[in-house]
Amino acid sequence: MIIKQISIFVENKKGRLAEITETIAKSGANIRALSIADTTDFGILRLIVDKPDEAAASLKEAGITVSVTNVIAIGIDDTPGAFSVPMRILSDAEIDVEYMYAFITRKSEKAYVILRVADNDAAAKVLLDKGVELLDEEGFHSMM
Repeated sequence: MIIKQISIFVENKKGRLAEITETIAKSGANIRALSIADTTDFGILRLIVDKPDEAAASLKEAGITVSVTNVIAIGIDDTPGAFSVPMRILSDAEIDVEYMYAFITRKSEKAYVILRVADNDAAAKVLLDKGVELLDEEGFHSMM
């Protein structure tokens, strides 16, 4: 139930995001979800792509600082309060969420959340045990 996420160090300078996304495009990878957190001088761009190994190799070859991190993805009903259920499950299991980002897809009436936690296996187990939908990479990419 693990999904590979690419994290890219991005200098805050004109054209840098264009360079990075063009490099990913040349690798043949398609961006499925993203988040960027920034400061005055730099940012961290986090991406889920359909070909993470190819995208990471292409970025490294271009001299771009990149790492691949394992994350989990959950599906929740796209209704008020639905997101609080998995957050309570993780909290009750004393699993801290380091960061997250969400997206929706045209193919379902669900919202999806990418979660970075300290222990993916423990989080996946407790969420699955409580009936929360988890996505694997194949399921994640096939729904797009």
